[in-house]
Amino acid sequence: DLEGGAGRITYSTEGDLVDKATSEWDRRIVRIELAEDTTIEVFRWTNYVDLRIKMRQRDMQDGSCGNFNGDASDDTTEAIFSRIGSRVPRGELLFNERVEEVLTDVEEHLLTMCDRSLLAEAQAKCPGLLASYKRHPTTVELKSCMLDLCYGSNQHTLAMAKSFGLVPGVHD
Repeated sequence: DLEGGAGRITYSTEGDLVDKATSEWDRRIVRIELAEDTTIEVFRWTNYVDLRIKMRQRDMQDGSCGNFNGDASDDTTEAIFSRIGSRVPRGELLFNERVEEVLTDVEEHLLTMCDRSLLAEAQAKCPGLLASYKRHPTTVELKSCMLDLCYGSNQHTLAMAKSFGLVPGVHD
């Protein structure tokens, strides 16, 4: 139990997965139950985490997971960026500074595999989507945006990377 009755944290190897692409791996799930029917589940994998947040709708809610208005068409990366910007402004960071971003070899390779017309569209759109930076975006920021636009609508890009044999040591 959390201090002051704020909630409860549990660990389990049982539970529904965020996506089926991870079903072959052992489950390590941390559940955090908070007030107002809010639950956070952290699925700990070897090289990343999946996260599920269950909560009631809040006024003016918006972000990476959408805005709870029931219209999936306005929850695209482009639509969200147009409403709230692409990154947290420096003055609102949780930490004092940003960590240097780098793309993995797999991410670089996925960029080369993006449909040419979709990649060209992403190259044209990303500078405008990143305009909220109030500075010229870095190459990594532009490439990350292009990855989002190329693959953001996929259920789980890891499954795609696995199918191309891009994830070492992981097989279908």
